[in-house]
Amino acid sequence: MAARVYPKLFLFGGEIPSPSYLLDEAKLVANCAILDDIQTRAKVKILLALKAFSAWSVFDLLSRAKQGPLWGTCASSVDEARLGREEFGGEVHAYAAAFEEEEIDALLPLCDHLTLNSMAQWRRFAPRILAYNQQSKKPVKVGLRINPEHSEGTVPLYDPCAPSSRLGIRRRDFQDTVFAEGISGLHMHTLCEQDVGALERTLVAAERAFGAEFAQCAFMNLGGGHHITAPDYDRAHLCELLCGLRKRYGAELYLEPGEAVALDAGWLSATVLDIVQADYPVAILNVSVTCHMPDVLEMPYRPPLFYQMGGRVLEAEEENGQPFCYRLAGHSCLAGDVIPYHYGFNRKLCIGDRLLFGDMAIYTMVKSTTFNGLRHPSIAKFSGEKVTLIRRFGYDDFKGRLS
Repeated sequence: MAARVYPKLFLFGGEIPSPSYLLDEAKLVANCAILDDIQTRAKVKILLALKAFSAWSVFDLLSRAKQGPLWGTCASSVDEARLGREEFGGEVHAYAAAFEEEEIDALLPLCDHLTLNSMAQWRRFAPRILAYNQQSKKPVKVGLRINPEHSEGTVPLYDPCAPSSRLGIRRRDFQDTVFAEGISGLHMHTLCEQDVGALERTLVAAERAFGAEFAQCAFMNLGGGHHITAPDYDRAHLCELLCGLRKRYGAELYLEPGEAVALDAGWLSATVLDIVQADYPVAILNVSVTCHMPDVLEMPYRPPLFYQMGGRVLEAEEENGQPFCYRLAGHSCLAGDVIPYHYGFNRKLCIGDRLLFGDMAIYTMVKSTTFNGLRHPSIAKFSGEKVTLIRRFGYDDFKGRLS
């Protein structure tokens, strides 16, 4: 769904460099207000998934430890966990498909919850974790990720429960003795940008397979992929499901969305560098699709796009019925650095035109690369008419990644 509110000042003026990622503070606050309402009504704790959004300069708007409502962060690495601990505050949860010994040693002082992906990982690290907890003033709660073998994913790349998935323990491999050994909760993640119906079906499958284990949980983490802040999401039904789950099992409940926190809260400003004629006219931009908005290729999806015409701001449409149609491409040397959709405009594009892509906060900034030596777009944030340039990137950022 295209974002309908846009920061006009970024399209045409010299307020910030082009290209830049632009963070909308008001939208982040609005998204968090929706999530906080769910927390209150369903008595659930919501965490920010750092894998989706790690722009720590706006964490003060999100974190309950500061001025926001979210309880903490979930991390997939030592560095993410450290960022959550140092910049976000609150609870830090960590999970990865596998850990090394030195990672476990680094994570234990950083984390409140640590989730392991397999029985083998628990057997390997249990002595280390239990020894730490015995001497720690703040023991770490340990969980296991389960795989309910119920797939709701529509894109194989993002389907945690695909038949060959390595993520989570299947029912046949789960050993019930772990709760007596030190495991206190279970984690499952099956969704990707999906509504509450997908969660409801997943819970039916999960309870059928793991209902006896749910009854032994002190906490249950239902993972991410909940599209809670989308306009058409049935939030009342989500609260009903969560309240019912808590009533049946008495466990503390967690959700860890990433996209829902920063949905429609980020933009990517770009400039047209050249227009070349192929089967369609192709506008080459000063951003790279593969470097700076990779999910456009991986998901794939068509990001909303805004442009200026006669003092007005218009949204580019599907190609049908529009007088001027273009494909938009990046300026790297990768042949496939092209958005795989056409955009229709009411006027010709010209070299120097400023364009604005919507919904560019999530899974864009965290995945960006410096392939070809292309510089990371600058980062700015805005609230109303107030604009703050947070960071510009240069040669040292490129050079510092390698040696």
